[in-house]
Amino acid sequence: MLTKKDIRKEYLEKRLNLPDNVIATLNRELLDQCRRLDYSAFRMAHIFLPITEKKEADTHALVDWARTAYPALQWALSKSDMRSAEMEHFLWKPETVLVKNAYGIPEPDGGLPLMPAEMDLVFVPMLAFDKKGQRVGYGKGMYDRFLKQCLPTVTTIGLSLFEPVEAIADVNDNDVPLHMVVTPQTIYDFKKSY
Repeated sequence: MLTKKDIRKEYLEKRLNLPDNVIATLNRELLDQCRRLDYSAFRMAHIFLPITEKKEADTHALVDWARTAYPALQWALSKSDMRSAEMEHFLWKPETVLVKNAYGIPEPDGGLPLMPAEMDLVFVPMLAFDKKGQRVGYGKGMYDRFLKQCLPTVTTIGLSLFEPVEAIADVNDNDVPLHMVVTPQTIYDFKKSY
């Protein structure tokens, strides 16, 4: 079994080496899989916007589609404080001004603040995940802390351009497993194993 550090290095390199046309295809296929899910029970979805330089899953198309398909669903974005590893959350409207932070993350330039308990659906970024729904991110633990602040009823969906690794060797109590992960090929449902 590989550690988070090993997986992080391998999958970031793997993603960065994907040609642009392959990334575009994977993102189209990922959107097609996301469209198979029913979002009608949710009222507030938290989403991440991609760091394009790191070839993260493109969530713009998902939100564009969902704003039409599920007009009652509202969206939230975060601003990250990398020093404290804390996140602030804001309502994301179509007219919200976005500004890239020093790490290339598009963030809202102000807006209506939201609390984690207001989110009933959270899309989670990742570099990789395993067959139990554990994920590997960039290593700051920001999303794990955020998810622990959400209500126990929150639904978490990871978005990955790759299929799972077998297992992550160094999972600990601070790690929050995901309920589902969507890849370009498959929708993994881990809720049954809780």
